[in-house]
Amino acid sequence: MVKIVKTEDVIPLITDGMAVAIGGFLAVGTPELLVDQLVDSQVTGLTVIGNDTGFPDKGIGKLIVSRQVKKAIASHIGTNPETGKQMNAGELTVELVPQGTLAERLRCGGAGLGGVLTPTGLGTVVAEGKEVLTVAGQEYLLETPLRADAALIKAAVADKSGNLVCRRAAANFNPVMAMAADLVIAEVDKIVETGEIEPDHVTVPGILVDYIVLSGKGA
Repeated sequence: MVKIVKTEDVIPLITDGMAVAIGGFLAVGTPELLVDQLVDSQVTGLTVIGNDTGFPDKGIGKLIVSRQVKKAIASHIGTNPETGKQMNAGELTVELVPQGTLAERLRCGGAGLGGVLTPTGLGTVVAEGKEVLTVAGQEYLLETPLRADAALIKAAVADKSGNLVCRRAAANFNPVMAMAADLVIAEVDKIVETGEIEPDHVTVPGILVDYIVLSGKGA
């Protein structure tokens, strides 16, 4: 059963060296309260998986600025100069993954699949060290599944069974990250009774969610 808790109850579950997937697209759909609490916790050596590394003062970028991340797996880093600075200084490892490939690797990790075949990245640095398979005369890169020890995700509404509704553009990486993590903590703006959310409106089913925290932005 999902547990409704305070941030101080769950942040200690994120420990040094963990791989943490954090939802959002340029900080839209990012659980900012959980990120702030993670910064305050001073946990270090994290591998962070996200679409991007946010901005210096928003999203995943705050963890980069506070130097709590040893490796970032992301699609782009251009909106946070600190990421490039640390990467060029050899202080941060960055694995750049094409955006669609990143989503599919997480989906594979959550679905228990062995990988995904994609032509994206053939003939580029993305292909270095990866297996190339030929199917029906077409070459594909074999991209391996991606999983995390924990996922920090954001939703507008949760019911007391953990079913989540992510609205509009916030329904980006949050659902696939919930599938691909051993521990899922959701920050939500509102909590309602079980049954109040129409089944067709559920973005992330409660079976994937371990803990819910209230953001303080809603009722």
